[in-house]
Amino acid sequence: MFLAGKRALVTGSTSGIGLAIARALHGEGAAIVLNGFGEASEIAALCEELGASHSGADLTDTAQIETMMEEAGPIDILVNNAGMQHVAPFEDFPVAKWETILALNLSAAFHTVRLAVPAMKARGWGRIINTASAHSKTASPFKSAYVAAKHGLDGLTKTVALELAPHGVTANCISPGYVWTPLVENQIPDTMAARGLTRDQVVEDVLLVKQATKKFVQPEEVGALAVFLCRDEAQNVTGANWSMDGGWTAG
Repeated sequence: MFLAGKRALVTGSTSGIGLAIARALHGEGAAIVLNGFGEASEIAALCEELGASHSGADLTDTAQIETMMEEAGPIDILVNNAGMQHVAPFEDFPVAKWETILALNLSAAFHTVRLAVPAMKARGWGRIINTASAHSKTASPFKSAYVAAKHGLDGLTKTVALELAPHGVTANCISPGYVWTPLVENQIPDTMAARGLTRDQVVEDVLLVKQATKKFVQPEEVGALAVFLCRDEAQNVTGANWSMDGGWTAG
């Protein structure tokens, strides 16, 4: 367990991709700080499973981020995973949704990184991993805020990587395509009804149409990549944006 003695904070980690990353890091010995919303009993069960602490900080609120980081203590591995999506035509895109998506998907990462960096530099070791998206490399209609935020997260990661390279701290993005999570699964019935499609048609012609493998990314695959990026063998992997999208952005 090569991460024994390391502390990892994973935002948006009470379900889905974030939880898979937290479990993978825990499996290698890291002490885990969870962040996210959910039923109190379910979060308590996760904390017991992982021996973790939990912060319910709303990451659109800078003050709550600062409190979370202070209470978490020095962080060795920071995973910025929390995010949200909204779909609407550009001219009709709700201003409040734009601001919330930019705050959660981009500004929150700025704040957690700036607060984690001093301790990482002092120890001469750190790993910053930002969950981006295929939409950090390409665009889709009606997702202006999400695409803007994820492109911004890619740029932020590269800048941080260059600044921290002399201090033994790496910063990288992981950019999945569609990942099989309850959030995605729960979208299928609504899409079936809205478009008059079968379940298989929604999966093949809507969700996976751009993924050449025609397979969903599994959360555990993202977790495994996050673990690799924490290894000593990845000490020269920094400023990279790792595609895990079934070939979506290859064409």
